[in-house]
Amino acid sequence: MAQSADHVEVNCGMREIPSSVSGAILVVDDEPQIHRFLKPALETAGYIVLRANTGAEALRITSSSAPALVLLDLGLPDIDGHEVLARLRSFSEAPIIVLSARDREIEKIKALDNGANDYVEKPFGMGELLARIRNAIKWHILKSNKELSLVFDDIHLDDNSMKVTVEHGEFLMTKTQYRILKLLLKNRGTVMTHDHLIAKIWGNSPDQGINYLRIYISQIRNKLGSYGEQHIKTRVGVGYCFE
Repeated sequence: MAQSADHVEVNCGMREIPSSVSGAILVVDDEPQIHRFLKPALETAGYIVLRANTGAEALRITSSSAPALVLLDLGLPDIDGHEVLARLRSFSEAPIIVLSARDREIEKIKALDNGANDYVEKPFGMGELLARIRNAIKWHILKSNKELSLVFDDIHLDDNSMKVTVEHGEFLMTKTQYRILKLLLKNRGTVMTHDHLIAKIWGNSPDQGINYLRIYISQIRNKLGSYGEQHIKTRVGVGYCFE
């Protein structure tokens, strides 16, 4: 498997999963028969299928692979599905469709309040599920296209190319570098703590920590040169701030 740009620049012993999988759907369920049913149908519809059997796997794969959509069962063996949903939503904007045998109204309300885009009861028809998937992805793309760039007085971020333009040049970022810089910019003037940045970028994955974050901050500063050194400030023991 070819390495992504993120894996080329940082090698912290992570399992190789592409940092961005276009058109991929992550199926999170501990029932093998659900995976056997969904995988061929989704692949026939043109999607790449990623698999997670536990909540921990779902969080790790979403943070590293950025799937286009997540199909999430609530009855997982390690972490309750509602908690997984809330944690996914803390760092990922990908559409999430809950697939669950829990048919009580309170379960549906809780899932939607926690950030689910849709709720489908088991058993379900594949045709209806595919239509819901298409609809969720379509609206997510329309929403994302409204926020394709950030422009300030002296810096411009382009989501399409992941290029950053500053006063002395244009720089291409990896996906993770770009996300960190954009998060700092959107919260400019505010100190972003280590834990908050890690949660937003990687979803509290155990594979990532403060040292991992420091590597990325160093890479961003190096790419931006004097501009990065001037504007990306370290608050020792706390986090980082874009000034």
